[in-house]
Amino acid sequence: MPYLLDANVFIQAKNLHYGFDFCPAFWDWLEVANGRGIVFSIEKVKDELTAGNDELSAWVEQRGEDFFLPPDPQVISAFGSVSEWVMKQGYEQAAITTFLQVADYYLVAHALAHNYVVVTHEVPAPTIRKVKIPNVCIGLGIRHITPFEMLRREGARFVLEK
Repeated sequence: MPYLLDANVFIQAKNLHYGFDFCPAFWDWLEVANGRGIVFSIEKVKDELTAGNDELSAWVEQRGEDFFLPPDPQVISAFGSVSEWVMKQGYEQAAITTFLQVADYYLVAHALAHNYVVVTHEVPAPTIRKVKIPNVCIGLGIRHITPFEMLRREGARFVLEK
């Protein structure tokens, strides 16, 4: 089953766990996994990540539509289901408005439309002030996991040469 990565996966990887300077294997693995058709993200996440001026934005700029998928007719159709679910959950209007304007909305709709597993560092939370990706995934029956779970499931290994 293919994976769809949230922006926070890239940002936390760069800032914390898999910096370009000490763990280039993570970034290489993403490219290889994308070539195998199992790891993707979306155009809106790319837009968020290229807003910065750093190593991550440079890496992202080098990836095209094969990695950062544009919305297609199925995704556009899924927007209705996602927004309808969100609007019925009792979130504050500001939370709904924000969610419908950011990449999270597109990410969930893409996952729903094409049966992707959403990969995010977010965790579900009982709040009405922010629409959390895992809450929407649970509500719509979309699988979601952490990046570490994805790496383990896919057998990723970042091993030093002997």
